[in-house]
Amino acid sequence: MHEVIEAHELRKQFASRRGTVDAVRGVSFAVSRGEIFGFLGPNGAGKTTTLRMLTTLLPIDAGTATVAGFDVARAPEGVRTRIGYVSQLGGADDLATGRENLQLQGRLYGGEKADVRRRVDELLALLDLASFADRRVKTYSGGQRRRLDVALGIVHGPEVLFLDEPTTGLDPQNRANLWDHLRELRSRGTTVFLTTHYLEEADALCDRVMIIDHGQIVAEGSPRDLKRQVVGDSVVLRVTEAGDARERARALLSDAAFISSVASADEDQLRCYVDDGAAALPELLRLLDAEHIGLRSISLSEPTLDDVFLAKTGRSLRDAGPAATEEVTQ
Repeated sequence: MHEVIEAHELRKQFASRRGTVDAVRGVSFAVSRGEIFGFLGPNGAGKTTTLRMLTTLLPIDAGTATVAGFDVARAPEGVRTRIGYVSQLGGADDLATGRENLQLQGRLYGGEKADVRRRVDELLALLDLASFADRRVKTYSGGQRRRLDVALGIVHGPEVLFLDEPTTGLDPQNRANLWDHLRELRSRGTTVFLTTHYLEEADALCDRVMIIDHGQIVAEGSPRDLKRQVVGDSVVLRVTEAGDARERARALLSDAAFISSVASADEDQLRCYVDDGAAALPELLRLLDAEHIGLRSISLSEPTLDDVFLAKTGRSLRDAGPAATEEVTQ
């Protein structure tokens, strides 16, 4: 399959009050034409910085990248005419209507008036915007606004659509609705590159994902393939008391033959990986009870992308917080 994005050893540094920050440290990957590619990681891990370099919004300190056949550093104009970009904040004019926003965007990209009108009508139908297209954007709901943002990003028919945290702030119904629209765009040939910190979003929507942490890639592949790297089932337990009780439980379970590995998720939580969760649970409970280690809760599940991140980094992506790498913007 033809690769529409290629990055090799991308690097970016920023100056901060605490010294130089390596926001992106040697990132390499390729994205095939017509796929939804997810860039997953904690807030501040380098996702947005990488995206901004690919879209020519930030200069590349080191390394190379091509988008739609154009070198990002040497031919930025060629890149810009072939991509769409939707930032976290969006770019619609609140005082104009959705239709007016789209028509202006299409004309700014050089489209003829009649062609732009046809394209706008097509997008209004495709993204379910037609019923409120002539209302001012300031009256739109969060889901309606994000669909308009996507329409603004593709009104000129780009080869690649870049989305930075496209569903942040949306409720589950609106998030799932936007996913359906993005799948429809992919079926029409648009390559979608999106950053997200939502595990469920990456798992449900993306053909392939790449997980970044501390400015470096820690895992890459399809969600299914990545989860297969985590063998067996995941048992998550919370001990009654944090500290010594958790460490005693960790030592005890690490020595158990039926447990392949044990990792800490937060101050009172442990995650164990076992071949057969249903068979392991009774034995696990007997071990803890024999040592008088009480439990607040215990749960069993198949591996998730969070388990992949935990296996690669030693901590949960859900609890990674504002990230280990400070992402500084200019």
